Amino acid sequence: MSEIKETKAQRVERLKREKNAWEHFDEIRAFARQGHASIPPEWLGTYFRSWGVYTQGDGAGVVGGKNGEGKATPFFMVRIRIPNGLLSSQQARTIAGLAERHARGVADITVRQNVQLHWVTIESLPEVLEALWRVGLTTTGACGDVARNITGCPVAGFDAHEHCDASPLALEVNGQIGGNSEFYNLPRKFKVSITGCRSWCTYPEINDVGLTAVTRKRSHGDEVGFSLRVAGGLSTDPHLGVRLNAFVRWEQAVPVVRGVAELFRESEVLRKNRERARLKFLFLQHGWTADSFLAALQDRVGFALDPAEPEELPSDIHRDHVGVHAQKQHGLSYVGANVLRGRITPEQLRTAANLSDHYADGHLRNTIMQNLLIVNVPNEHAARVAGELTAVGLPVRASAFARGTVACTGSEFCKLALTETKGFARWLSEELDERLPGFQEQLKLHITGCPNSCGQHWIADIGIEGKKLKVDGRMVDAYYFCVGGSVGEFASIARPVGYRCAASEVPDAIERLLYEFNEQREPGENLRRFFARHSNEQIRGWLAAELVAPVERDAAAGPVPMGVEG
Repeated sequence: MSEIKETKAQRVERLKREKNAWEHFDEIRAFARQGHASIPPEWLGTYFRSWGVYTQGDGAGVVGGKNGEGKATPFFMVRIRIPNGLLSSQQARTIAGLAERHARGVADITVRQNVQLHWVTIESLPEVLEALWRVGLTTTGACGDVARNITGCPVAGFDAHEHCDASPLALEVNGQIGGNSEFYNLPRKFKVSITGCRSWCTYPEINDVGLTAVTRKRSHGDEVGFSLRVAGGLSTDPHLGVRLNAFVRWEQAVPVVRGVAELFRESEVLRKNRERARLKFLFLQHGWTADSFLAALQDRVGFALDPAEPEELPSDIHRDHVGVHAQKQHGLSYVGANVLRGRITPEQLRTAANLSDHYADGHLRNTIMQNLLIVNVPNEHAARVAGELTAVGLPVRASAFARGTVACTGSEFCKLALTETKGFARWLSEELDERLPGFQEQLKLHITGCPNSCGQHWIADIGIEGKKLKVDGRMVDAYYFCVGGSVGEFASIARPVGYRCAASEVPDAIERLLYEFNEQREPGENLRRFFARHSNEQIRGWLAAELVAPVERDAAAGPVPMGVEG
């Protein structure tokens, strides 16, 4: 009788059942002593990921590999978990030092408020992890089939317009499910956002659980609680979170998040296919509805939730807190700096840490737009802090293009990417600044190096997705255009418009598109409404400078990754 071969899903599920890698730091130490050749495949492919460690590609991305994944090198990406984006000056200096000593000076702020290091060797890994632990940071659960970094408003407690400071809840949830062995073996990644911010700056709509503060009137006074959305996510099957008919009281928030995580953990149907293992597929493929999910959740937590309250959907597009803003604390401001494409140097991190110590109280914040903030700056020092950040390449007043640009890791380090994104993002924003000086419209320009949407192109005004294209007999980086994506008041998944071009031609295409917007927009019209009232054929014609037939958007080259995105 022929042996029955395990599927990929079966193998991963077996490995997770057999070992909780968080309990085996001793093995990582042994690998460090014995060298990269001693690391078994199950660690490289599965166990390291729950430690926030991911094998690094050879710079060619998926090209040259097999089974939809490029070649790995003897280096690692190490993702540092930063709940709610809360970072101290000491922690920032530690990250800067680690980037300098072990990561060739490369650090990236991610779209989940984490920081990623690259070029880390197995010999360095124990030292990196222990240095992070000493300052209260960890990589545990930053990748893998676990609860990922809990995101929250970076200016929680300081924002003069917030409903509430929800950061204590975010930190409590992080303690309950982040790095907790009860939630080590989930079907796939599980993402949670909790915010009291009125602009929903953490994009709750694309999380597995999104709690957004809302205030309801009561006879004894106003009560702040939360709206609840579940099953949001992007990748190759984008799905905006489903709002449940529930008002979650403050004291119910943590058990509700745990309850959703437990429902996800116990869903055996989601463990059969790794490409269809996210919570959203209960809605997309298995017939779940908002009502059935709410019923299952209430049964799980053991209490009923009050009906939902009306909520005010945010219309702001950037949601990034960049600039100088007055805090609710009298005489204080926070200063938000733009970190173009999220890449930050050790020198820049140290400068920000030193400024936060010298002029404020030593607290910084990461944002999901890949930016960095300093909080609690006395008003009389805010201009000085802004000037010194700008002087080291962290502008506080950034152009519309620099401010709105987000880029994934790309083929520089990612084995699944088709295109290089970080250098391209810098070049593209600089080109657009030069071609369209003074462009003021809020614009989200998201760049993702493959169809898996780690750069979140599905919720961008202009989202471009990495492809390959043959030009003059050779394969070059190319991008496929989607437009009209957004969250909040204008929530919509971006629509593919059927246009693809070489990366070198992208500035020309966007310049033509935005020229037509400037010329044809109606009074007060924003990009989202402009795109909505024009057909794919019109938009494609502007991008191409002529009427062209639509090009199909090809599917992903291989399986969806386990944990590349931030």
